[in-house]
Amino acid sequence: MKKMLSVWKTAPKEGLELKESQVPKIKDDEVLVKVKATSICGTDMHIYTWDEWAQHRIKKNIPYIFGHEMSGEVVELGKGTKGIAIGDHVSAETHISCGYCYQCKTGNEHICQNVKILGVDTNGTFAEYVAIPHRNAWINDKRIPHWVATAQEPLGNAVHTVFSGEVAGKTITIFGLGPIGVCAVALCKAAGAEKVIAIDHHEGRMKFAKEFGADVVIKNGATGIDTQKEIMDTTNGLGADVFLEMAGSAKAMTDGLATLKPGGRASVLGVFSKPFEVDITNQIVFKGITMHGINGRKMFDSWYKARAFLNSGKVKLEKLVTHRFKLSEIEKGFEVMKRREGMKIVLEP
Repeated sequence: MKKMLSVWKTAPKEGLELKESQVPKIKDDEVLVKVKATSICGTDMHIYTWDEWAQHRIKKNIPYIFGHEMSGEVVELGKGTKGIAIGDHVSAETHISCGYCYQCKTGNEHICQNVKILGVDTNGTFAEYVAIPHRNAWINDKRIPHWVATAQEPLGNAVHTVFSGEVAGKTITIFGLGPIGVCAVALCKAAGAEKVIAIDHHEGRMKFAKEFGADVVIKNGATGIDTQKEIMDTTNGLGADVFLEMAGSAKAMTDGLATLKPGGRASVLGVFSKPFEVDITNQIVFKGITMHGINGRKMFDSWYKARAFLNSGKVKLEKLVTHRFKLSEIEKGFEVMKRREGMKIVLEP
């Protein structure tokens, strides 16, 4: 049996293990993909550091191969696959849905009752090969390099979050300027937002947001900076029409809700390590806001929209890739993320 290099979560503590393992055997409805590039996501960092979220969500799955963002080439087809060919370049929709529950039958596969997440509930993409259901293989334009195409999954997260409501003519606050947040900045400007206010505590990420079109950037938590006051001042005391939470931060949620206009929209994508208090009465009920929980991408509407923005050149994913390492150097990638020195970190087997 052919062997491959793979990255495993083998113990309920911080860290990972590089191991040689067997190349996956595919089922009739699966394709085998030779991974050409895979990238590190915030979810992977939760798993790597073994925070409170990971302890509750992942514990039952270890040992297993993690990672979920990727681009690669199809090298084997299951007997029941359709619409895909050997040699196709693909990325993966990471929500593996059952296809028969209420959510799946009503256009909400991304919140399937029986969903499995690639690299969370199943073996993932931090490996030389990965097996995925053929329905989850998104065919890429071969002109897009694999090291760029691997970032489409987070772009899809941004698409889902931004377009869960109206954008054109709106003032929008975006908290959390990782790769998804920076993509959201570009998407909002491309879709005709009047003003995009980008908030983070890391100056390097704030610079990226400015380059991607943010009208105002605010350093959250800086000495002498009152984030809420800064937002209210730049909106003439009115607040934002739309609040996008992409930080997974209690402070971001508090500040975002406090500066959202009555009747505004909050779309929350961030994954929070632990519960916290929210002033529901005053910031949600009495303000009459609409709040959307965003889980991944709409299948497959978000992918088509992401493709359109990518092809238009209005979202330049290649600019977000700051580091490229070999898969065997994955711990270097996590160290870069810990120090917040990069944006999208790509691993190439």
